[in-house]
Amino acid sequence: MGITAKDVAALRERTGAGMMDCKKALEETNGELDKAVELLRSKGAAKAEKRSGRQTKEGVIGSYIHHNGKIAVLVEINCETDFVARTEDFQQLGKYLAEHIAAAAPLAVDKDQVPQEKVDSERRIFVQQVKDEGKPEHMIDKIVEGKVQAFYKDVALMHQMWVRDPKKSIGDLVKEVSAKTGENVQVRRFVRYQLGSE
Repeated sequence: MGITAKDVAALRERTGAGMMDCKKALEETNGELDKAVELLRSKGAAKAEKRSGRQTKEGVIGSYIHHNGKIAVLVEINCETDFVARTEDFQQLGKYLAEHIAAAAPLAVDKDQVPQEKVDSERRIFVQQVKDEGKPEHMIDKIVEGKVQAFYKDVALMHQMWVRDPKKSIGDLVKEVSAKTGENVQVRRFVRYQLGSE
């Protein structure tokens, strides 16, 4: 089956991948656009993992103020070059992240930054819950560990499911932008203000 320039252009529009990558992906998937998108996303995510060690000194501060003026968010996201920092995709990521943080109120960027005392406190609560449910002693640790991992998905930004698309985590969203821009993209920090709260 012949791959047309129109097919390649359509795939580029959807993924932001290079022309030759799009052509190869379409050839590998016999011209099926959705499968080609999936293939490019998986390859892009793999490339994004390789880039994760590169320095990120450029970026933007995304912001969001809720319509009632009672919640505000600032989030710093970094990339490698000023050129990427100015792209629409990168700027949009800043807006999306700030909006998500306003809605989901994470405690930290990643699970290793969640305060240990908070994790310990939750773990104690989970142990008590599991014991109260009468679960066998030998299963308690495993059940509690599962609950702790679920807790991280609630409170660590990179593990939360995106409010705009609950099938995708924030970590996936950041990797997609990294794959599309070809640079290491990192969420460095955020602050969320809510009127009347400490």
